Amino acid sequence: MNMSKNISLILYYDEIASIIDGKTILVTGGTGSIGSAIVKRLLEYNPKTIRVLTNDEDSLFEISQKLKSQSEKLRFFIGDVREYTRIKKAMDNVDIVFHAAALKHVEMSEFNPFETIKTNVQGTQNMIEAALKVKLERFINISTDKAANPLNVMGATKLLCEKLVTSAESWRGDSKTLF
Repeated sequence: MNMSKNISLILYYDEIASIIDGKTILVTGGTGSIGSAIVKRLLEYNPKTIRVLTNDEDSLFEISQKLKSQSEKLRFFIGDVREYTRIKKAMDNVDIVFHAAALKHVEMSEFNPFETIKTNVQGTQNMIEAALKVKLERFINISTDKAANPLNVMGATKLLCEKLVTSAESWRGDSKTLF
């Protein structure tokens, strides 16, 4: 299927395009399975720039090579959502964030619950606080079906992330950031 036919099948294409067109976007966890799919899809909507952030140098290099033909729109950032200062700097002059960074493997999260909390919960809190500080336009949190009825550490942390983002919309005050 050619790209123009594929694009026409995307529900709400025009509305999404009007939000993304000409914007600077940050995708955290931008080299993971979900994050990299978001990056590739966003490129179809004519953003000004997409900043891809991850703490995995190898995967960052790999995606930079795979998307070399569109490198004029891409910037590659090494950083961790656990580090507020780095996140705030990565968000500087960004319009929209897609927050996909998380520890997502159920078994690894069960064996490393404190690390999962640091990344998923505290990392999301850092993202929210930085978004408000830099006056971000939109903050989109990427979650999982496992948050709907959490039976494990990963699902419970992602549910808490959803609650943090939902609450941020209520307590953002007069900030223009939409969560």
